[in-house]
Amino acid sequence: MRASLRHLRLLLALIETGSVTQAAGQLHVTQPAVSAALQGIETALGTALFDRRPKGLILTPAGAAVALRLRRALGVLDPALCDLNPQLKRTATLAQLTALIAVTECESFAAAARHLGLAQPSVHRALRQFEAAAGRSLFERSAKGMTASRAVRQLAIATRLALTELEQAEADVADLSGREVGRVVIGAMPLSRSLLLGPAIARFRGHWSALPIRITEGHYDDLAESLLRGEVDMLVGALRPPLPDFNQEILLQDAMAIVARPDHPLARITAPAVELTRWPWVVAGMGTPARDHFTAMFAAAQLPCPTRLVETGSMTLLCDVLGRTDHLGFVSALQAQRDIANGRLLRLPYQTAQGTLRPIGLTTRRDWHPTRAQNDMIAALRAAVAEIASD
Repeated sequence: MRASLRHLRLLLALIETGSVTQAAGQLHVTQPAVSAALQGIETALGTALFDRRPKGLILTPAGAAVALRLRRALGVLDPALCDLNPQLKRTATLAQLTALIAVTECESFAAAARHLGLAQPSVHRALRQFEAAAGRSLFERSAKGMTASRAVRQLAIATRLALTELEQAEADVADLSGREVGRVVIGAMPLSRSLLLGPAIARFRGHWSALPIRITEGHYDDLAESLLRGEVDMLVGALRPPLPDFNQEILLQDAMAIVARPDHPLARITAPAVELTRWPWVVAGMGTPARDHFTAMFAAAQLPCPTRLVETGSMTLLCDVLGRTDHLGFVSALQAQRDIANGRLLRLPYQTAQGTLRPIGLTTRRDWHPTRAQNDMIAALRAAVAEIASD
């Protein structure tokens, strides 16, 4: 729902008052200006937001959906604007805020301009105007580029979240008329990519045949940052310690397994656990739950942790390295089950389950209000887990 902030505030005043006259008086504009703003938004959405009645304006179902999203959008944006200067609620424009996001994230006017597809003077001008209204500097030049203040970084996040709410308003309105608008973006960690997402997407497609689905892969910290900014709708994979901005739901428990190629020397003998320290390993990277379990397994056995390591989150690479060398692998039992079943890998008979259980689940923003499509994807993920549990 790409309308100007001025028109969105006029729409919110209409929602709150139910009267063109009162909305115009509240924001000190003319009644024709309010009517024109409403008409423009309704035309863009392709539906009426109000029923016009003698006693005033009554929200339609589409209007109620937009009202919810608009309150949420301005509810997160306005406090961040006020932290810089309360006057910005009246003067800030989406063009200025879009430029602010780009420079904050790119840390360069030139890179921000390229990202936005604008001339660099346009980005400079937008931020100069915003700085003048804020009455303070927004960025400091450093060796690394343009560094935003904490308040500016928070405003950039708040603006992204507000824009996401407005996009979801379009999806909610379209859903009421049976149209598929919007998207589902999933931040996926290795286990979810190999085990959960395929069945979940297939089930989701049974109800949503056209809605775009984007799977974003990456390190947990990067995915969590994208989730916080509203660029990703949900994360699926190994859960981390709880954070105040996120909700977590456990979908299943996964144990870690020690695997090797079927003709590995350890496959032919029953060796003591100390033998595990003498081989090179393929393991997950530092800072991941799987790597923490790997370290803890040797600590619990009072054995030195191996140091000849290949660090990767790729199951494909793990299988390839194990198939060509004497490396051992420390990997999710669920993730490895297909390669174990087809004989590509062998699970070695060392006990690792105790203390190596890790919760696999869903992470969302604590204040998230999903669209129906996003809720249906969550339901599809839960159904995929139920299928795995029944196998």
